[in-house]
Amino acid sequence: MTDIESILSAGSADELKELKTFLFKENIRINDKLKELSDWEEKLLSEKAQLKAEAESLKRKTAMAQKRLKEDNRFFEQKLEILKGAYRQLDLDKKKLEKERARFEKEKGLFQGESRQEPEGIAAVLFRGANNPLALRKRYKDLLKIFHPDNLCGDGKLVQLINREYERRKKAE
Repeated sequence: MTDIESILSAGSADELKELKTFLFKENIRINDKLKELSDWEEKLLSEKAQLKAEAESLKRKTAMAQKRLKEDNRFFEQKLEILKGAYRQLDLDKKKLEKERARFEKEKGLFQGESRQEPEGIAAVLFRGANNPLALRKRYKDLLKIFHPDNLCGDGKLVQLINREYERRKKAE
């Protein structure tokens, strides 16, 4: 600083001119740097605002994704409970079916045991109460529908017994 003061107070015109030129150039350089700094500041502020907006956008997207995930988890849990209930019901139905099948096998065993002992007696029991020809024919058709061998529980031997009993009763009337 003392150099500048000494040049100003005792300097020649050339030195003063040179100092003015230097100060002018320095002033321009400083103004350019200030403008550059101002531009950088504006750029940084705009980038900051953009980053802030992006952060808010990501925050909203994250919140939406978390909400959707919670809803999906809740929906999955509901589906899982429905499936568990359905499997429990299916298990109960399976146990009922097994009991029914065991009962049916027991009855079928008794029925087959009776048919071996007294085959005509079973057919006679099936036609009990069919007193007139119309009732006899209706009972005969119903029995054939039930015991026909093509049915799931059909029995060919029983159908033969039913046919014989029907023919015998038809002739008796």
